[in-house]
Amino acid sequence: MYAPKHFAVDDPALLHGLMRTYPLATLVTHGPDGLDANHVPLVLRTAEASASLVGHVARANPLWQAHDGEPVLCIFQGPDHYVSPSAYPTKLETGKVVPTWNYAVVHAHGILRAVEDRDWLHGLVTEMTHHQEAALPMPWQVSDAPDDYIERMLGAIVGIEIEVTRLTGKWKASQNQPARNREGVVESLSTGNEAARAMAELVESRAKELA
Repeated sequence: MYAPKHFAVDDPALLHGLMRTYPLATLVTHGPDGLDANHVPLVLRTAEASASLVGHVARANPLWQAHDGEPVLCIFQGPDHYVSPSAYPTKLETGKVVPTWNYAVVHAHGILRAVEDRDWLHGLVTEMTHHQEAALPMPWQVSDAPDDYIERMLGAIVGIEIEVTRLTGKWKASQNQPARNREGVVESLSTGNEAARAMAELVESRAKELA
C-alpha cells in the first residue's frame, strides 16, 4: 500500500482500534486462478508481543483448504468520504484545489491456518456473538438455540486463524492541507450523514496531532 509519511499510521492502538470497530475484512488470497477476495468478519486477539485474527468461513468455501498455511492479506476499511474542493477556503483565493477522497484503512499480513476443532469453533462463535450482541437491549446468546441445531451449524463452518506478521495503516484525513482547509473540511462534513460526520471527527483528531 502506498502510504506517504504524513498519511502513514504505525501506532498499534490506532490500528487495533480500527480493526475492532470495523471487523468485516476483505481477505485477499492468491492461487492458480490469480487473486481472490472473501469478505469475513474477523476478531482481533492480542498478546504482549503477538496478534492474531480469527473467524470462520463456510465449509463449502475452498478458501480454508486451498490456502491453509499460506500468506494472506486482510484489509480493514474504516471511515471514508468524498471531499469537495468547495470545503477549502483557499478555493476562493487561488482556485488551485481539486476533489479527493479521505479514508482510513489497515492492512494485516499473516499466515492462515484452518481450524476444524468443534470446541474451538464453539468458543469462537460464542465470542463473536457476545461482541456483536452486547449493546442490544436483549442480546441473543448461542445457548438460546437448541444444542443439536448449533452442532449442525458448527459442522457447516471451518475456523480460520491468521497469525499477523505485519500491520500497516493509512489515515488519509486532509493532513496534506493547510490548517484552515482542514477546518473547512470538518465544518463541511459535520453537517452531513453518519459517514461524513465520522470522517469529520477523523480529520479533526488528526489535525490536533499536527497542531
